[in-house]
Amino acid sequence: MEFFTSIIGSISDFVWSYILIAALIGLGLYFSIRSNFVQFRYIGEMFRLLFDKASITADGKKGISSFQAFTISTASRVGTGNLAGVATAIAAGGPGAVFWMWLIALVGGASSFIESTLAQIYKVKDKDGFRGGPAYYMEKGLNARWMGILFAIIITFCFGLVFNSVQSNTISIAFNEAYGVNRTTVGLILAALTALIIFGGIKRIAKVTQIFIPVMAILYLILAFYILIQNIELLPDMFVLIFESAFGLREVVSGGVGAAIMMGIKRGLFSNEAGMGSAPNAAATAGVSHPAKQGLIQTLGVFTDTLLICTATAFMIILSDQYTTGSDGIRLTQDALAYHVGDWASLFVAIAIFLFAFSSIIGNYYYGETNIEFIKYSRVSLFIYRLAVIGMVIFGAVVKLDIVWLLADLSMGIMAIINLIAITILAPIALAALKDYRAQKKLGKDPVFYSNSIEGLKGIECWEEKPAEEKRKNQ
Repeated sequence: MEFFTSIIGSISDFVWSYILIAALIGLGLYFSIRSNFVQFRYIGEMFRLLFDKASITADGKKGISSFQAFTISTASRVGTGNLAGVATAIAAGGPGAVFWMWLIALVGGASSFIESTLAQIYKVKDKDGFRGGPAYYMEKGLNARWMGILFAIIITFCFGLVFNSVQSNTISIAFNEAYGVNRTTVGLILAALTALIIFGGIKRIAKVTQIFIPVMAILYLILAFYILIQNIELLPDMFVLIFESAFGLREVVSGGVGAAIMMGIKRGLFSNEAGMGSAPNAAATAGVSHPAKQGLIQTLGVFTDTLLICTATAFMIILSDQYTTGSDGIRLTQDALAYHVGDWASLFVAIAIFLFAFSSIIGNYYYGETNIEFIKYSRVSLFIYRLAVIGMVIFGAVVKLDIVWLLADLSMGIMAIINLIAITILAPIALAALKDYRAQKKLGKDPVFYSNSIEGLKGIECWEEKPAEEKRKNQ
């Protein structure tokens, strides 16, 4: 097992050190500039669209709302990465990792807009409404079904299996630390709960996440805000520490600035998923009148995840100074909260991580399901996949933390590279959709997209052609 762990670690370090860090930051800046910094200029519009009533249907059925699609993707984003992942980043990279986590979210917001808008443009109809994602825009936009199949296999393995083992691993450790509950027992309970949800389909997933996400996020942020108020006089020094550590001006971990950059970007991407190609699978399910609407909403999801929830965890850990004690992962988060509010914090974190991570298991499962359907719909393959998800939930609950995180990092890295190649080639289409959205907004319209809104657009299934009368009015 140690040899296997070493090999996976070496490959993962190569992918991240020499390819992904430069690609994520470079392409994020490129998309930001090309879109005139859409992630900042449309903040107000993002909140307005979150509860947008305008929607379209598939075959007369009510589809997934913008808010529900937002919560499905946020269910995957808001999980272990927000509590355990941030703690791991700070333990290994020091407080400076937080700065790089912020950076990848800020520039990654533009990448998220591009990929989610593309997912809407190239989505297809299914029994529940719509589905889509990178595999679909690779096939329809790039005419590269082989690339879509490769991506579909990797995301199914990465999210449906590996990432779900990360979530159950963190839940089992949290409950073992708080209550002394046997980790196998936790795994079996999680597996049973997961089975109840995933055998119910996307509508049940949407309903569950719609309830879980807002409640758990608000409660967690309230606690974080209370701790910040209690330590308000320490905040200036904390920000100085973060920025100095980010650029190696203050040595707080043996890895120095390199460890801060690596861990901040790794854990930032694990949490907010900007550019990775996962969130577009949820974005495609929404029934909206224009693809750019869901692109903007998913960008808001990146900010919600990293700038609010990850930052809340980071501040609580740094203000406690527990990251210097040798604790790591969810144990560090529990220790930090216990430092601030007392021993009952372990109980709170155990419950919070259950809600955060369990909602991620549900969201992650869906990403695998929609990509299996892309390859070939089969009740048998879907049933086998569901059993595999349940098995990985049990597996993750009992294994050591290191191997789980290494597998997550490697599979996430490979998946992100494939998606970044695709969205770089297809970016002009998403940018043209944004231009169309902008033009209609200037005319005071509620933007509506048609398959011929962008000249030469091919491979479109769910968007009707613009009526002749509408064309004449616009000429």
